[in-house]
Formats: sequence, structure tokens, C-alpha cells
Amino acid sequence: MKVVVLYRPDSEFARSVEEFLRDLRQVHNLDDKHLEVVNYDSREGTAMASIYDIMTQPAILIVNNDGGYVKHWEGSELPLQEEVASYMYSLDTP
Repeated sequence: MKVVVLYRPDSEFARSVEEFLRDLRQVHNLDDKHLEVVNYDSREGTAMASIYDIMTQPAILIVNNDGGYVKHWEGSELPLQEEVASYMYSLDTP
């Protein structure tokens, strides 16, 4: 499983997203292999938003190892870190 975070680094949500990411990395030991941060306005971010039907930012997306959709949250209300991290500890991940 992988966590993908789509957000605009220059938006009003940037600080809360960056704090969320910092804590997710530190508390739940997520490395770059399991956590990807993408600028919502980049070519990759636009493509991802289109593929996974993301309409607003920030968005937190859980995908499996093949890139298949599992779950997402979008908008200014971020999910609990434990909820996001729980997908990383599921039994079907190697």
C-alpha cells in the first residue's frame, strides 16, 4: 500500500498538510517508498486527480502496490493519522 498526498504547496492548507506529513513520517515511520507527495497543479498531480476522480485539494489517497484505488479523503478536514496509517499495516501488504 502507498499513501499519496495531493496538495498545493502555496495554498492556505499547505501548513496543515506539511505538519500532517511530518508527523505521519515520524510517528508511523512512513518512508518515501510508502508515502508520495505530489503538487496538485503539476502534470502528475493533474493526471492523478483525474484518474482517481479527486475534485478538491488537499487529498490523501491510499493505493495498493499496483496503483489500484483503495480509499481517499479530500478537502480541508484531514483524516486522523492513525486512520491513514492503518492501511499501511493491513495484512495484505508485504
